[in-house]
Amino acid sequence: MRDWLFLAKGVLSCVGGLLVSSLAVLPAHGQDFPTKPIRLMVPWPPGGGVDIAARTLQPGMAENLRQPVIVDNRAGASGLIGTEMAARAPADGYTILIGAAGPNAIVPLLMPKPPYDAQKAFTEVMLFANTFYVMAVNPKLPVNTIKDFVALAKAKPGQTFGTTGTGTPAFISGELLRVAAGISLTPVFYKGAALAALDVVAGNITMTIETVSPIIPHIKSGRLKALGVTATRRSSQLPEVPTIAESGYPGFEVINWYGVLAPAGTPRGPVNRLYKEVSAVVKTPVVRERLVAAGLEVVDLNPDQYAAFRKADLKHWAKVIKDTNLKLD
Repeated sequence: MRDWLFLAKGVLSCVGGLLVSSLAVLPAHGQDFPTKPIRLMVPWPPGGGVDIAARTLQPGMAENLRQPVIVDNRAGASGLIGTEMAARAPADGYTILIGAAGPNAIVPLLMPKPPYDAQKAFTEVMLFANTFYVMAVNPKLPVNTIKDFVALAKAKPGQTFGTTGTGTPAFISGELLRVAAGISLTPVFYKGAALAALDVVAGNITMTIETVSPIIPHIKSGRLKALGVTATRRSSQLPEVPTIAESGYPGFEVINWYGVLAPAGTPRGPVNRLYKEVSAVVKTPVVRERLVAAGLEVVDLNPDQYAAFRKADLKHWAKVIKDTNLKLD
């Protein structure tokens, strides 16, 4: 797996002490925070991976912070709409965002004039999970492997590919497969991964590549057939499903991340309090089990570590975009 994905380990060893020192003396406004409800922005509709993660964290956050935490779904434009709303919110800690690689790295890099600066628009609170993607088709489709699908796509070009928007890791997964295999795919865009999965189940589109959480229930029930995963190693949730890399495309890998972000300029006191309480929630066995069951790899990066991770992540995606010549249509 790429070195940037293991940045958590390296940073944990070299800057872990920074969090201890920063938490040792909290400003008064950090100790008093929060005194009113907190809005947790999710830039996708209910049912997708980001939404599932947010709703898994929400009850524990509300309990620890002793204030209501309201999940606010603002979907559209590959996550840009809700992300921009969060970026423009008051920088006081009362509006936070579940960030992900798509709207917080890839999509802005693809745009000549993005609505916000991917690096500067937010203050990092905590990176809590990584995830990968699953390529799935309707069980009635006469394919059982990536090789079978590529053969079908070459025989019948233009197979439909359900995705959550240009620039998302899901879309890039399909683009990378298209380029590597030399096939033609016709993207069909949805506001959320759950909607794309349902259209594959219904037979309205050929294939989708999406995060594990909205896909796994359909795979377990037999309504979808998994062909491959985008990680470099097999998933513990789907051990029988090969990676795309081992299916004839060495080096194929697309990983997403989920983290809590606050508008740029949010004071360190509220940021530290949010990190402390979200980290405590993620460490509880029931939450951890639910996140893992949703196909997430649980991590715990503090604000400084998360900032370093995001800097490296942006460099990684900038290189991918340059190497593949990806552009927004």
